[in-house]
Amino acid sequence: MLLLTLLFSVGCEQKKPLNTASDLKEQLPNIVFILADDLGYGDVEKFNPESKIPTPNLNKLAKDGISFTNAHAPSAVCTPTRYSFLTGRYPWRGESKNGVLWVWDSPIIKNETFTIGKMLQQKGYHTACIGKWHLGWHWPTIDGKPATLKNKGKNVDYTKLITGGPTEKGFDYYYGDDVPGFPPHAFIENNKTTQIPDQWYEMYPFLAGASERGWKYENLLAKTTDKAKAYIIERANEPTKTPFFLFFSMTAPHTPIAPSPKFLGKTKAGIYGDFVHEMDDSVGKIIKVLDSLKLSENTLIIFTSDNGSTTQDGKGYVGEIGSMMENYAHDGSGGLRGVKADAYEGGHRVPFIVKWTGKINPNINSTAKLQHTDMLHTFASLVDFQLPDSVAEDSFDVLSALMGISKKSDRPALITQSSKGVIAIQKDNYKLIMSSGSGGHWTKPFGEYPILTENRTEKIWKNVQLYNLDKDLKEIDNIAKINPGKVNELALLLGRYIVNGHSRPLHSKIKYQKDLWEQVEWVNYLKI
Repeated sequence: MLLLTLLFSVGCEQKKPLNTASDLKEQLPNIVFILADDLGYGDVEKFNPESKIPTPNLNKLAKDGISFTNAHAPSAVCTPTRYSFLTGRYPWRGESKNGVLWVWDSPIIKNETFTIGKMLQQKGYHTACIGKWHLGWHWPTIDGKPATLKNKGKNVDYTKLITGGPTEKGFDYYYGDDVPGFPPHAFIENNKTTQIPDQWYEMYPFLAGASERGWKYENLLAKTTDKAKAYIIERANEPTKTPFFLFFSMTAPHTPIAPSPKFLGKTKAGIYGDFVHEMDDSVGKIIKVLDSLKLSENTLIIFTSDNGSTTQDGKGYVGEIGSMMENYAHDGSGGLRGVKADAYEGGHRVPFIVKWTGKINPNINSTAKLQHTDMLHTFASLVDFQLPDSVAEDSFDVLSALMGISKKSDRPALITQSSKGVIAIQKDNYKLIMSSGSGGHWTKPFGEYPILTENRTEKIWKNVQLYNLDKDLKEIDNIAKINPGKVNELALLLGRYIVNGHSRPLHSKIKYQKDLWEQVEWVNYLKI
């Protein structure tokens, strides 16, 4: 309760100071969480002064709030990151141990799983997800057989409800395209397509499938932005003034790299740069509508990305991985090693900006360690919801860091996951990667799994990488061989997190296993 009192005493003057729990309940803040798709640490000017892409709205958001330079997506690809954000669990605890869900796959979040949306609904929030979902659905079919990549989903029955989606996972409203590039090439509202996809869309490099009439990916970002704005306006005009949670899950700058025509040629980084610039414009529109409705003083705004950049130039909607550096001298990773999918920092270290007018002091830079997994616990703390031990096993309360009160977060360590399921753990200034390579899909060498051996006095790890990020943020000098003690320390901590089923402290007292090496061969868990 002392923390909650402090939170609302910092920053600018307020019309009505918040000092008690009852005050907080009366003025529960709106929450807008904006998640860009494949936006790299180096794409935003605030985080990379050498960026070739103008991002004026994100620059202003950073000037008006707090920017985190040590923020991480829980995974270097999107499905597991979204799973982890919504559930507060590391993705490898569920079914998302590597890769992403593919077209026509079933839901990866079970209906009974506790989510951010469900928690906020219990506190009286109206909740919405607008944009990309990519966590699976149950697709109804005409013949009762599953839709598959092989049959191109031709047996999907679009006259029936699509189940297992956002409205069953804690959201009162959903609108979006599910996964750009995947069929159906159509908008879904709640649990039905907005029109029957009665045309066939087949354009490289997208997957062929049913499409609504007149479908153009160049219209996607603008359409979802308009829907997000409309949702905010609707909630502002709602008579009971129920607080709202908007998860604006953007589709940019992920492929198909398809900026609206009016943004073409606006940057020095090809159409990828133009798409990022349009994404920045969309963020500006969301902030503008909040300001115009005088909601900013009671709205927590968070902007981040689901993983690192692919640095694609966007030719043919896609372009070659890494072509941005070659063709436009723009580094979407901002000097970090690796790209999307990698265990290296370029795969998961992402821009992270927070604004709350009058509550967070402006123009703050923070090195506090946090990740998207923490949002469930942090939002729970914000709205005074007591999390039971059985949920959000890996979510830490980082509210004091988020508000700029503390220079450090309460998170002792964080774990990230590559596209191939390689796990890395960061504690203090050290990072241990449980592979000899990138663990990604494009950066070679991809690497080998770790091997644990032992001599008379110690256990020796092979095929691992250890970096001191304070001295070597670009991860050039692997010091694993000369620091076996630090390797064992981090590996033991990782093993504890895996075996004990949680990483955050629980209210109930859990005894750690004294010797995990003999108790459980958890190393094999890494070999996904």
